[in-house]
Amino acid sequence: MKMKLNSAVLILFVFLVPGFYAVRAQQNGVQHASDFTSVEYYAAPRAQQMKSRLSGAEAQPLSGGLLAIKQLNLESFDENGHLEWVVSAPDCVYDTQNGTANSSGHLQLAAGDGKFRVEGDGFLWRRNDSSLNISNRVQTVIDTGSAK
Repeated sequence: MKMKLNSAVLILFVFLVPGFYAVRAQQNGVQHASDFTSVEYYAAPRAQQMKSRLSGAEAQPLSGGLLAIKQLNLESFDENGHLEWVVSAPDCVYDTQNGTANSSGHLQLAAGDGKFRVEGDGFLWRRNDSSLNISNRVQTVIDTGSAK
């Protein structure tokens, strides 16, 4: 009788332990990523040309397809590959399913040529229509190049 019990325990052990480790591996999946990047491309015939690039030094997964991104850098390019503007912020939440990024924190935007800068607190960026809304304490600086 003892032999049958040990065999049953051994069989259960052989089948249950690998399942336990598989569940543990899923629970302990990637919790943090460094050098996160998400790129959007133009439609054909410019399918090789980047339209926008959202990147960050760190990305932490949240529920619902959201990512908490640290040191956000968001770049927008025209159809010829020229940098149009760059947005930087200490942190944001990026919705991977809807292609939006938002934060109540500080944001800085600079035109590709550096002659136009905007900063403020709180923003919402929508990838699908390339729109950026800045909410509060917005300040704009335009460098006309003529110092008199």
